[in-house]
Amino acid sequence: MKALGVIILLIVAFTTGVAIQKFVLGDAQTMALSGNESEEQASSGEKKPMYWVAPMDKNYRRDKPGKSPMGMDLIPVYEEDNQGADEGGVKISPVVENNLGVRTALVQRGPFDLQIETVGYVGFDEDKLTHVHSRVDGWIEVLSVTSEGDSVKKGQTLYELYSPALVNAQEEFLSALRSGNRSLKNASRSRLLSLGLTPSQIKRLEKRKKVDQRIRETAEQSGIVENLKVREGMFIKPSTDVMSIGNLDTVWVIAEVFERQSSWVQPGQKVEMTAEAVPGHTWEGSVDYIYPVLDAKTRTLRVRIRFDNPDQALKPNMFANLRILAPIAEDTLSIPKEALIRGGRYNRVVLSQGEGRYKSVLVRVGMEAGKNVQILEGLNEGDKVVTSAQFLIDSESNIDAEIARMAERADDSGELTNSSEQDSTPKMVSATGQVKQLMTEMAMITIAHDPIEAWQWPSMSMTFTLSEPDKLPDISAGDRVSFHLSETDDGDYLVSKVSPLIPATKKAATSN
Repeated sequence: MKALGVIILLIVAFTTGVAIQKFVLGDAQTMALSGNESEEQASSGEKKPMYWVAPMDKNYRRDKPGKSPMGMDLIPVYEEDNQGADEGGVKISPVVENNLGVRTALVQRGPFDLQIETVGYVGFDEDKLTHVHSRVDGWIEVLSVTSEGDSVKKGQTLYELYSPALVNAQEEFLSALRSGNRSLKNASRSRLLSLGLTPSQIKRLEKRKKVDQRIRETAEQSGIVENLKVREGMFIKPSTDVMSIGNLDTVWVIAEVFERQSSWVQPGQKVEMTAEAVPGHTWEGSVDYIYPVLDAKTRTLRVRIRFDNPDQALKPNMFANLRILAPIAEDTLSIPKEALIRGGRYNRVVLSQGEGRYKSVLVRVGMEAGKNVQILEGLNEGDKVVTSAQFLIDSESNIDAEIARMAERADDSGELTNSSEQDSTPKMVSATGQVKQLMTEMAMITIAHDPIEAWQWPSMSMTFTLSEPDKLPDISAGDRVSFHLSETDDGDYLVSKVSPLIPATKKAATSN
């Protein structure tokens, strides 16, 4: 029995030893593996995220990966993500840039033209349009042109006229020739010229010594027949408009521009034109004449544009689309209009600083032309501005704090002082110019103002709103005036305190 008990004790001791060995070895191996993994993670240099945020809402944070309320994957944020960004700026990882589809464009310097889009209708060049009339009563016995649109050449016979007055005048001329009286001959010759005969026809009569019963009327220029008002056998008088002949080597296009754009249109400006009847073709012309009267119903101004038409592809009464290029500045900065973020008081853009760093900056804008907008202040040539996803980036930057700091430094005169420079731009300036148009009932005035150095404005014609139209002095178009020009919070410009400028000679005459 004792032997059996000893054997059982030995078996239990052996089993317990094996179990303890496995437990101890297992923990040791696990610790060894954990240590190796830690060493591998440390050696690989893998960054540990601080937290995860939603791409569209930086305030939505989680301590582990997941989905945002909008169903987008959360983005890890590391400790160095916010390092390197300027004050008021923001830094974005390449992954976020790609997801947002960030695009940029360069700030460009060069000429800036305002493109005025309008429509017009093709017509004859009236400088080359001739009207055919008879100088005597008579009957059209032969009509060589039969319908409108017929082509004629210079010197071609249009019709043959029988006129008793012309027959009698020819007989008197022949009688004067036979008489040998020089004065009578010259008087008869002058009478034939006044009745419409050409020198060549008189010379032929003098040579043949025979009266022509029918006188031929010839074309003075080549072109096409327009407004044919007669038929063969009709009796006509000097007041009868027989026909018109127009030349299509050049054409006029009458276009209409809106009242607010009329001050930018000047004679000689370049114009590009396309016509739906001739797709794929572009004509280049120039503003030939600006009509002086505005249409009271449509509030538009008519503009005449001349185009060369050597192949005569343009026909009268064709519909045309025109683009008038009105130069605003010869050398100025401009950016794509889609990059501009408009505000109630301030306009801004998102500036790309490279390496994922962005910052919203305030800008002062000028005119808009097509897809571009003029930049007067706030950017430099070669800067990169964001043209897509700029609203999301702008919401992350601290632009509101910058605006608040600028507002605090505004003085009583309405000047704003930037924290980085002491030079300020006044909100109101004094200027001089010439009145182009006065619209008191609409509280508007168009002035060709002189350069305004405080705002870096060149000389130009602009239409402004009058702050007190009922207090205007006695002025009219063409007068030189001085005035105060102020910028409103909405970006509009108001004219006040208008005073006429009287030349020194006129003052002396008035005082005498």
